Amino acid sequence: MASRSEHLVDWLRDAYAMEQQVEAMLRAQASRLENYPDVRTRIEQHLEETLGQQALLESCLTRLGTGPSLVKGMTGEIVAFGQAVGGMAMSDEVVKAAMSGYVFEHTEIAAYTALIVAAHAAGDLETRRICKQILPQEGEMARWLLTRLPDLVAAYLARSADGRDDAQR
Repeated sequence: MASRSEHLVDWLRDAYAMEQQVEAMLRAQASRLENYPDVRTRIEQHLEETLGQQALLESCLTRLGTGPSLVKGMTGEIVAFGQAVGGMAMSDEVVKAAMSGYVFEHTEIAAYTALIVAAHAAGDLETRRICKQILPQEGEMARWLLTRLPDLVAAYLARSADGRDDAQR
């Protein structure tokens, strides 16, 4: 049976791999969202937050005498690449990206909520503090996406109805 600390390390590795997947998705989206500058700017901002989160998670793993899982990291990157390539083919990429981003932010919120409890149970106050620092960033991005979604969909629909080439991205 795994100890609380072993569960914590495993879940930290999962979170690190998750953030690697987010990084790849955000990079792909930012590189293609040419016609929605406010969305692109916010994605680039969250990309910087994501890189900071990766560094914080890696510091937790290092402090605990381990590191990220190469297998989980590679799997996450492969999934993100597939999502990025799939997004390129969608005529409504900007809308689908915002919707999937909103859903993924809630996955991250759940992961960091679980990590906060696990770190507390394992007596790892520093990891708990770090996860509590990351959690509001994920919540803020989810709120931004939800708040922005109606205007984004309306803009996409208007551009698409006019047959404009700038609707997709």
